[in-house]
Amino acid sequence: MANFLIVDDSRTSRRILKGILESAGYKVIGEATNGQEGYDRYVELQPDVVTMDITMPVLDGIGGLKKIKEAYPESKVVMVTAAGQKNKMVEAVQCGADEFIPKPFDAEQLVATLTKVINA
Repeated sequence: MANFLIVDDSRTSRRILKGILESAGYKVIGEATNGQEGYDRYVELQPDVVTMDITMPVLDGIGGLKKIKEAYPESKVVMVTAAGQKNKMVEAVQCGADEFIPKPFDAEQLVATLTKVINA
């Protein structure tokens, strides 16, 4: 059973994502509200997978992704993208993002994508 860390500055997005993950049988072991906090929580919790929003204050998702991948190259980080973030998606891939999940969340697609990442 995979453990997840959810990094998103939106409480609503975190709640929705947590609900989808838990109903699919996954365990959410932590949450964070920006990339720096996400990195700190990653170090502390060592989750199997991180879902990382791109647009956040303090340190954005790309910055958080870079920090996690530099320190933990084997980490699995899935970026959460809103419409119109094509450039950021390209940058995220170059920085080592494992996959993308679009907002608004489609539960079935989200679980399929995350299962693929976990089994990769």
